[in-house]
Amino acid sequence: MPGAEPSTTDLARAGHSYRTADIPVSGGALRVGIWDPDPAVADAPDVLLIHGVTSSHLAWPFVVDGLPGVRAIAPDLRGRGASNTLEGPAGMSAHAADLAAALDALGIERAVVVGHSMGAFVAVVLAHRYPERVSRLVLVDGGLPLDVPAGLSTDELVAGILGPTAARLSMRFADPGEYIEFWRRHPAFRADWTPELEQYLAYDLVDDGHGALRPATSYDTTADDTRDMNTGGALPAALAGLQHPVRMVTAPRGLQDEPPGLYAPEHLARVLAAHPEIAHERLEGLNHYTIVMSPAGADIVAAVVREELARA
Repeated sequence: MPGAEPSTTDLARAGHSYRTADIPVSGGALRVGIWDPDPAVADAPDVLLIHGVTSSHLAWPFVVDGLPGVRAIAPDLRGRGASNTLEGPAGMSAHAADLAAALDALGIERAVVVGHSMGAFVAVVLAHRYPERVSRLVLVDGGLPLDVPAGLSTDELVAGILGPTAARLSMRFADPGEYIEFWRRHPAFRADWTPELEQYLAYDLVDDGHGALRPATSYDTTADDTRDMNTGGALPAALAGLQHPVRMVTAPRGLQDEPPGLYAPEHLARVLAAHPEIAHERLEGLNHYTIVMSPAGADIVAAVVREELARA
């Protein structure tokens, strides 16, 4: 379990209470964070929020702030956060099956699905494999093929896409404070440090079994998912069979706050040309993290989600 799990009171937002559920899935239990409207709203609409490759459900509080009257369901994907002990392989199809099980357990028939980074790839596969569970898709800086050369090894893929983010997974820390100080030097958050970010970072830590703390996501899990979303068959099949309305928003800066971001404009234009049904918007002034993990980015993403809820 994470080394510094906040209380339900700590994670309540204005207009939302917070709770968690542990959903039985293949290999164990999937932790799901749930923000319910507070006060309660009859027949509140549901939004499923899917985080990125080394993230957790605590990436979403600022987006939740922009969704009054909405029930927000956000899992820790298998291998991350409080789901990091789930046994069995990961991959886009396994994540999709876990999310369908979570919707079943929570009594949710259909939801607007929002995915960030790797979560956007999972969202596309979820919509393909369980089309009746998804009403509309919002892809946040992810979900369409990345510009990676063919023939790379898994380690080369991970290094090329994630860079220092992958290296962090092998590091060890004495306490949450040391981990937070490590992140304070990260260029992505120079102007966007918040108490919510500190909660997110502290939650990411687990005991390494030798008296130190490590990030909850293992390198092996990250490698498996990175390989699958870039070279596996689930994503191409899902994109070929796309049948839901899709909105995509991207950031012009990447994981290290560097241009041109995860999707260079020329590559993205080519990919979008192959999928003219996808509506795209580039959100200036944001990077791959702050597009959801800062008030400014989350306000824009939440506005897009509200529009999609109104259309659902």
